[in-house]
Amino acid sequence: MPDGLRDLTIRQLRALAALAGWGSVTAAANKLNLTQPAVTLQLRNLQDLAGLPLVQRTHDGMVLTGAGQEVLMLSERIEAAISACATSLDMIAGRTGGRISIGAVSTAKYFVPFAIAAFSKLHPKIDITLSIGNRQEIRQALRGYDLDFAIMGRPPADVDVDIHLIGDHPHIIIAPSGHRLALNVGLSAAELADETFLIREQGSGTRMLMEQLFSTTELQPKIGMEMSSNETIKQAVIAGLGIALISAHTVATELEDGRLVSLNVTGLPIVRQWFVLRRKDKVLLPPAQAMLDYLSIEGARFLPSMPVTLSSRKRRHR
Repeated sequence: MPDGLRDLTIRQLRALAALAGWGSVTAAANKLNLTQPAVTLQLRNLQDLAGLPLVQRTHDGMVLTGAGQEVLMLSERIEAAISACATSLDMIAGRTGGRISIGAVSTAKYFVPFAIAAFSKLHPKIDITLSIGNRQEIRQALRGYDLDFAIMGRPPADVDVDIHLIGDHPHIIIAPSGHRLALNVGLSAAELADETFLIREQGSGTRMLMEQLFSTTELQPKIGMEMSSNETIKQAVIAGLGIALISAHTVATELEDGRLVSLNVTGLPIVRQWFVLRRKDKVLLPPAQAMLDYLSIEGARFLPSMPVTLSSRKRRHR
């Protein structure tokens, strides 16, 4: 690497990270509680040390060059190492049992809190942070070093990760109680053509799976409202606004109490899997490693129970 980088400072790296996150020197200065000239000086000195342009001005604001992105990745690794060191020192001093940072896609919120609660009973001194987002948001977070690990379905292709299986994740098509097709068995995709589908937002794993279903079955249904949460979709289906492809784990209660029904469609449920993923180059401290091991071994028992009717129809999708 350029010899000058050996002399860089944390202040310089944080100035670059703030600029990358906020798009302007003014916003970066406000974020760091510094003056604009101070941030500009930090960036200029860092660029001199790197020997390459790190930032360029565009119509959309200040963005990082390829070299700037490389230095930003260095900044993320250093910040993660500082955080890990702080956690280790707290553990050595007896102030805490350690900290764990977990990311999970929104559908996982129906079982992950229960797994965390059970783990916390075994390790009450460990501080656990849970971040929830859609697949795209968690994938982006996993590309950095803030998360110890993430809980999601299909692993991202652009991040080198270790993969630990939790269990099956079935997806079904739900309709309101009393729907005209509720009692039909072996429905074909063509029989759903006149139905209105309620859909998740772009970036959602459920949205991607639904689009794959439409493509493979050549189904071209009417598309209704786009919604950013499973809870909203559930309520909209109950209200009779349409039907939806959704994780069976998100509607276990509503299926059991009869507010929703699962349509018996040929080829469904589509069964994916739940995984715990961590970056291969992310070094886990003992608390995070213990939590990862716990989820790998015990995680499946926290998954919502599938109705018997779904279990008998289960079909794996790859």
